[in-house]
Amino acid sequence: MEFYDTMTDEELWSLANGGDSIAEEQLIKRYSQTVRICARPYFLAGGDSEDLTQEGMFGLLSAVRHFDPKRDVTFKTYAERCIDLRLITAIRTASRFKHRPLNDSVSLDSPEFDERQILSRGFLRDPEELVITRELTDELQNTLTEDLSRLERTVLALYLEGLSYTDIAARTGRCVKSVDNAVQRIRRKLAQRQ
Repeated sequence: MEFYDTMTDEELWSLANGGDSIAEEQLIKRYSQTVRICARPYFLAGGDSEDLTQEGMFGLLSAVRHFDPKRDVTFKTYAERCIDLRLITAIRTASRFKHRPLNDSVSLDSPEFDERQILSRGFLRDPEELVITRELTDELQNTLTEDLSRLERTVLALYLEGLSYTDIAARTGRCVKSVDNAVQRIRRKLAQRQ
């Protein structure tokens, strides 16, 4: 193992690319802390920090598998970019589902209401799933109204819209550090409820 410790990232990658699984493991181990650092500022709706870390590890694995030393970029730069892209993709994918109940809803007052059409579109779900979803939504709503301060609720709403800490700070009239502190408190409070 000491043999691998003295190698550069590119040398390890070359061995890993040639089928050396120990070199691949060493490269992934070397960048596991980088994955955690890259995942730290992000928030995954419906997930936790370990979910983000896992997504980041997939990004790192992609970097190991697709790195091209002929390009004028170091492995470190390429790996960090792959990790960030994977994290952003996971967050965007998760946020698409946050509006699912709204997108699946159909007005019953509409003259176009036709039960067969709704069934064919798959809007109706298993009644058990609807009850469980409603309970989880009610529980989350209670958490948001009971546990979060007004500032935290505002920061969370803006954060889920995709605004950066700087934009949130400008909208709320707070400093960026205050916004970051609010996000950290929100994460802790939601984690305690799970």
